Amino acid sequence: MRASRSFVFLIVLCVPLLIASGGPADTQIGDRAKEVGRALRCVVCQNQSIEDSDAPLAEDMRRLVKAQIKSGKTNAEVIAFMQEQYGDYVLLKPPVQANTVVLWAAPVMLLFGALLWALVYSKRAISTEVAPLCSREAEALRALQREQKGPTGQKGEVP
Repeated sequence: MRASRSFVFLIVLCVPLLIASGGPADTQIGDRAKEVGRALRCVVCQNQSIEDSDAPLAEDMRRLVKAQIKSGKTNAEVIAFMQEQYGDYVLLKPPVQANTVVLWAAPVMLLFGALLWALVYSKRAISTEVAPLCSREAEALRALQREQKGPTGQKGEVP
């Protein structure tokens, strides 16, 4: 009898907790909403998902996503709906299209340009040769060397 009373007591305590938490269906909807929210950009905050943003519009977008999921739409359908409402900008990973090809190609083009510049600059720096001295410059150099020649005469002259 004591065990059945304990069991009933536990059930009485757990039922309100399950109701307050929303049950397994609500947690599943919340998890899906968070997953979709991580793929969507807050249109107020740059490069921040609606899950990470504290903006009031992001809160509205999270509610809209949750409502779409509760209505039975898949994650892809919800993302497509949000894309229709806000455009491609709402996607954190925009699709490769004619209008976004520069966005995808720019990092590669910049890297290629930097490598090409470094290659050309390094070749120019390596291949720089010193022009030979003219006769007047060579004579001035010999004169300087004679002035600085030590008493032992160890320093050589320029030919």
